[in-house]
Amino acid sequence: MNTNADISVSSENESDTYDPVFFDALASIEDRHFWFRIRNQVIEILLHQLVKGLKPNYRVLELGCGNGNVLKVLDRACPDGFVLGSDLYIEGLKFASGRTSRPLLQADLLSLPFSIKFDVICLFDVVEHLPEDEKVLEYLHSFLKPGGVLFLTVPAHPALWSYFDDASHHCRRYRIGELEKKLIKAGYNLEYTTQYMVGIYPIVWLSRRLRSLSIHRNQPHGSQAIELTKSELLINPLLNRLFFSILKFELPLIAKRKQLPFGTSILGLAYKL
Repeated sequence: MNTNADISVSSENESDTYDPVFFDALASIEDRHFWFRIRNQVIEILLHQLVKGLKPNYRVLELGCGNGNVLKVLDRACPDGFVLGSDLYIEGLKFASGRTSRPLLQADLLSLPFSIKFDVICLFDVVEHLPEDEKVLEYLHSFLKPGGVLFLTVPAHPALWSYFDDASHHCRRYRIGELEKKLIKAGYNLEYTTQYMVGIYPIVWLSRRLRSLSIHRNQPHGSQAIELTKSELLINPLLNRLFFSILKFELPLIAKRKQLPFGTSILGLAYKL
């Protein structure tokens, strides 16, 4: 694997939108964990569709690329395109530089240091961390070419809120109608939205409620929430294989742009006229 990706620094201002303590834990399990594997396959399927037919040297930007797990997918899906990864946290970009040869940029996504336009802008589980999500969506609209697509994923259902969201510095979980309205308000035209991760929805709901109830019937916070969240990232080989097998049946439906009835996550494709 190429470890010589260039990291440019535009901004060193960090915020409380994410806890860098998770970068190391995530880097050690993402290639094997069912959730990340399924999400990456969903991303790769749809990204292949989005860039098919584009002229060589089309431009793809991933904002909030973290430690570069999805950039590996973009490498495969966009062999003829220019791909740029950007994140606020240098801790994540140091991992990403060992996973891709694509250029990397440390920058605040509300203060991007360029004016070029992109064919695809990707935000994979990013906007839920940002207090002003509508402002972000509107700002990024100006960085898309006409016909360009914003591709994003977010966590679904406020009812699933737990210590996991607190530790992850989430500002919200989305209802699909809420996300669609915000995209339209920001100037986008909806191409495809759906919930996904259907198969694990009842398990996630039940497990988070039971675990929270077991701790004095209160939602844990602070270091306790962080440790519980890290425990969710531990891989049980049997359950990991089972959940992956359950969720993979969603992939052909998503490839056909079918809308799934519920799930723990939402994906959206929205384009600029």
